[in-house]
Amino acid sequence: MAGLLSGLEQFGLGGLEGMELYDQPKKKEEGEEEAPVMQEQDYLFDKSQTCPICDKEFKARTIKVGKVKMVGADSDLRPRYEQVDILKYDVIMCPRCGYTTLSRFFKSITSPQAKRIKETISAQFKPISEVKDIYTYDEALERYKLALANAIVKLAKSSEKAYICLKTAWLLRGKAENLDVEDDDYEEKKQQIEAEENEFLKNALDGFLAARQTESFPMCGMDEATVDYVISVTAAKFGQYDVASKLISMIIASPTTSPRMKEKARDLKEQIKMQIRMKNAGNAQTE
Repeated sequence: MAGLLSGLEQFGLGGLEGMELYDQPKKKEEGEEEAPVMQEQDYLFDKSQTCPICDKEFKARTIKVGKVKMVGADSDLRPRYEQVDILKYDVIMCPRCGYTTLSRFFKSITSPQAKRIKETISAQFKPISEVKDIYTYDEALERYKLALANAIVKLAKSSEKAYICLKTAWLLRGKAENLDVEDDDYEEKKQQIEAEENEFLKNALDGFLAARQTESFPMCGMDEATVDYVISVTAAKFGQYDVASKLISMIIASPTTSPRMKEKARDLKEQIKMQIRMKNAGNAQTE
């Protein structure tokens, strides 16, 4: 890098004047192979599980937690990761008896709940041979719906059913984002998926609102501020601004809320104010 280091000869270091300031990209040697690109299956492994319903041992595709890298989150806290959508692998399904649930709840089942699963799910379930490297969004969606059916049958808490609905909505959002925009029916498919996502979000909202009245925190691993924030974002999405505003104020006022969550709540509060102004302006124009 001639010029930048000129004058070093006075120190007897004239030989360093031509050094490069930055390393140049290394040229690939002839015959040298490029580093392999990580594929979805590279983030997965088979984890042994024992079904609490039928005692069958089976393998479940599971995320290698240390391998995935989170790159952000949506406004309702849906996580985003590089290369793989981890939501596709958060459901565990017994291939023999059909007992299916989110990994968080897999071992948490009472005797009466197990009895209901055996009588209603297992008695009709067709055993499957499941050997897959990865799940498609449609395959993952089937598993989430089976998890929700199990939750309904075993009379799970409202929070558990709401959490399954929330994660199913997130999964559908991922499916929509991965549609081929070149397909002739792209817009139609996207609208159908978005409509289904909204249906699950509405049910998640109803479930969490019910759970707040009857259950204690933490709820599905979330503290009160996090649950209230998810409710607020979802309520605002469907125009329930009174519900959202009330909970946001509680989040901000609570001494136990983390500074980061308070900041997110303040941002959401401003967004809701803007949405309300736009709605009022639209109503004024139509009058």
